[in-house]
Amino acid sequence: MRTPPPAQGRSAAEATDRATADRLLFERLADRRDPVDREMLVERFLPLARSLAARYRRGSEPFDDVFQVACVGLVNAVDRYDPARGQAFSSFAVPTIAGEIKRHYRDRTWTIRVPRDLQELTLKVERARGALEAELGHSPTATEIAERLDVDEEDVIEALQARQAMQAASLDVPAGTDGDATVTVGELVGTPEEGFGRAETRADLEILSRVLRPRERFVLRLRFEQDLTQQEIGEIVGISQMQVSRILRSSVERLREHALAQQALERAPVAA
Repeated sequence: MRTPPPAQGRSAAEATDRATADRLLFERLADRRDPVDREMLVERFLPLARSLAARYRRGSEPFDDVFQVACVGLVNAVDRYDPARGQAFSSFAVPTIAGEIKRHYRDRTWTIRVPRDLQELTLKVERARGALEAELGHSPTATEIAERLDVDEEDVIEALQARQAMQAASLDVPAGTDGDATVTVGELVGTPEEGFGRAETRADLEILSRVLRPRERFVLRLRFEQDLTQQEIGEIVGISQMQVSRILRSSVERLREHALAQQALERAPVAA
């Protein structure tokens, strides 16, 4: 009776067979560029992409988003891998997938754009802070992080401040309460009040329009305040559309001349 090989021997043999099968499949893909072979290889190494996504996931970033980025890196690795160089695919794929995930964090997760070198330092500071917190049992200081990374303390402080740009706070977040009514951050943000500008414009026009005759002022109000057409104004005033056009043109020109004259007087030097 034949004795079965030890489990360790079977595992080693299976790994060798799988590596051989992968190499043959990569060689066939390089030769034929068959989409089916490409899909088989991607599916074969999905566990590797999933493992790297779990390793590099951090913060509140959804795992599915990181895994999707890792899959993009895996596809790129499959397309770029050259089996003729003799390098194991996993050795080639790991830095490719990890690089894709790091670029995702660097370029896609920042709400406010900051310089790339500051982004990279911020990510290093974040990793160092997590490691030091686990080692020291308390939140590390900027000095401790700077010593771990061998950088200036000022750079660490800048990176910690830049980290706030990775996520923006919602304007719907409560800013405080006033009785039973909740006030959101958005409600406290100031906005330009156009009403003041319109009021000032109306006041300026009222002063300027004093150089016009009553009928001219009336025609201007119908045109620019009530937005009537020249034909409609003519029917109200009892004149032709051509006359309305002449009144509007001459009135606007007189207002412009008067406004320029007023500006010249205001800029003129005051006699001693």
